[in-house]
Amino acid sequence: MADEVIGALTVNGPPTLGHIDFAALDTFRFPDGGGFPDSYKAFVRHAGWARSFGLWLVYPPLLPGYADGWHGRARNLTTRFHAAYVDGRDEGFDWMVDPDADWSLPASLHVFGWSENGDALLWDTSARDANGEFPVWESQSLNSLHRLGDTLNDALPLVRDRAVGLSGSGPYDIEPLPPSRL
Repeated sequence: MADEVIGALTVNGPPTLGHIDFAALDTFRFPDGGGFPDSYKAFVRHAGWARSFGLWLVYPPLLPGYADGWHGRARNLTTRFHAAYVDGRDEGFDWMVDPDADWSLPASLHVFGWSENGDALLWDTSARDANGEFPVWESQSLNSLHRLGDTLNDALPLVRDRAVGLSGSGPYDIEPLPPSRL
């Protein structure tokens, strides 16, 4: 199923893959012992390092010495997200989790994508399904939580629809980006 949605995404030229750490893509393990979801691995192999839908960056694992990867940028954004939600809980800003979530959820969310508008795509790593997939959530400006679907495959059409509404429709879904050295 992931191949159907992801394979239909158009790429403007060959994907940027040379700096992606495919060994880490296949061997990384979360605390539950499972690896990256198959939908994410399919997306990374199809899109590489790219801007999706004119707005979104999905962070793949990268070889050492490169910027904007899962182990660096996504980890830092996850730390920032967690801090924002601890502050929000302490301040009693329940609107940050209502109506789709509660205060127990943010601790298990991990950023794997970021929009140029400051919104995050997150996995709920405490809720892996029988197929190894994580539910996907969106946090707009790190101030709200909305469940987008059970998998990245489910979430991508919603992400595309929202992005096209903000930035307009382009001729391609995915724009490969050049790798950046640290």
